[in-house]
Parts: sequence; structure tokens; C-alpha cells
Amino acid sequence: MAEARLIDGKRIAETVRADVAAGVARFAARAGRPPGLAVVLVGEDPASQVYVRSKGKQTVEAGMRSIEHKLPATTSQRELLDLVAALNRDDAIDGILVQLPLPPGLDAGAVIEAIDPAKDVDGFHPVNAGRLAIGAPSLVPCTPLGSVMLAKSVSASLAGMEAVVLGRSTIVGKPVAQLLLAEDCTVTIAHSKTRHLADVVRRADLVVAAVGRPEMVRGDWIKPGAVVIDVGINRVAGAEPGKTKLVGDVAFDEASRIAGAITPVPGGVGPMTIACLLRNTLTAAEQRAERR
Repeated sequence: MAEARLIDGKRIAETVRADVAAGVARFAARAGRPPGLAVVLVGEDPASQVYVRSKGKQTVEAGMRSIEHKLPATTSQRELLDLVAALNRDDAIDGILVQLPLPPGLDAGAVIEAIDPAKDVDGFHPVNAGRLAIGAPSLVPCTPLGSVMLAKSVSASLAGMEAVVLGRSTIVGKPVAQLLLAEDCTVTIAHSKTRHLADVVRRADLVVAAVGRPEMVRGDWIKPGAVVIDVGINRVAGAEPGKTKLVGDVAFDEASRIAGAITPVPGGVGPMTIACLLRNTLTAAEQRAERR
């Protein structure tokens, strides 16, 4: 069987960012200001610092205003909530993102609930989660949104597909399942307690793997011709001593010989996450302007 089609997340993310930049220009011409995205980083987590820098750079490149608040790890819950409240009140801020994970001692759930749902560009607020669950318009979590866009890049209609989502987190698994239901897929959410997991996955026309376990999904789990979206980003030991590499939740080399289309790691879902964050920020700005 021929090698699977590679789903190029970098290229598709570039297209999304270009569309956002055009929308930002139109919004700024109407509103007299660009959309504003505020990112709050608490502590010194290296991965979070890299991610925040990338977000800031791409926000500016899209023509938006980027505001970064970097707080020490000693920041109290009250101080963080006060900052969120101030950003909620700021009319020039359309999107608020508090970078996770937070340092020990801070309650991420309380912080997320404190964000104005209209500015919740991560899509994690219970109001947005609830609206997504009932099929109402909402700000949708970025990684699930990007994952579904990648699946649709190789199949214009997902209707009727049997989709298996591996993982039941509120960040990826549950929202991507809701999005796939909205696309008229038949959706199964599988997880660590699923019996005969490999057999469940083998039924799927579309697999979304988001379990956080390196290369757990083997090639012989994949139905021939299936679309495979690998959300996992796992750092493992490389071939050379002391070196590491990034792998997904799917054994790529094996699966790519069986699947019809597959996302690589890196270069698949990852680039789409920030692109969808920018898209959500523009959407939030437009929706807030309409309500005025």
C-alpha cells in the first residue's frame, strides 16, 4: 500500500494566519484599533516561555496588539485574579489567555472561570464549554479546532465517518468529540479504561489521538485508508546519547504505511494551535464589536 498523504500543518496554519491578518485589517479599519490579545505567564516554566514568545510574535505579525504580563512564581491567587479582572474591564483587550500550567498553589480552574467568556480565546470557560456541548456558537479550544480543520483539509465532508477520539480531557478529547459530532461523525471517545482498545480504534475512519503516551497507537491499530490526527507531543530519548526527539501518540512510521492521511509530529497539529488562537481573538473582537 502507498504511503499515507502527509497533512502539512505548517502550510495550513500559514493559510489560516493569512486569512486572520486580512480580517484584522478589515476590523481595524472599522473599529479604529486592532484586536488586542493579552497573555499572562506566571513563573519560569521553559516550555511556557517559548510558547508565549511564539504567540506574541505571531500575534504582532497578524496585525494585532500583543500584551504580555509576566508574573513571578510567587504571585498569589488574589493578585492573579485581580489582573484577570483588570483585563476583563479593558475595552482594548479582546482576548485573554492565562498560560497553563500554573505554578503549584494556584487554582487554574478558578482563574479560567474568572475570565470573561467573551474574551476566553482558549475556549476553556464553562460557559464556552457548555455552548459547544449544546451546539451553540462559542469560542472553541484551539487544538481541537485545529485538529478538525486538518481532518477537513483531506476530506471536505466528515459526515458519516466513524471517528474515534483517544483521550477524554476537557482541553482536547471532549471538545474535539463535540466538534466531530457537529460535523455529523459517529463519535466514540476511548480512554485508558476502554476494553479492547486496539479493536475500537480499528473501526475508525478518523482517529484523533490525544492521550499523551508516546507512540501508543501502533500501525496495526489503524484501519487501511483512515485519517489520523496525532495531537500528542512527547519528548523521548533520541538515537544519540543525551539527545531527545519529539514523537506523537501514534507510531508514525508504522501508521503512515496503512493510513490514508496522517499528521506528522512536529509540524502537524502544533502550528494550528496558535493559528486558531489568532482566529479566536479576531472572532472575539468582532463579536464584542457587534454587541456594542
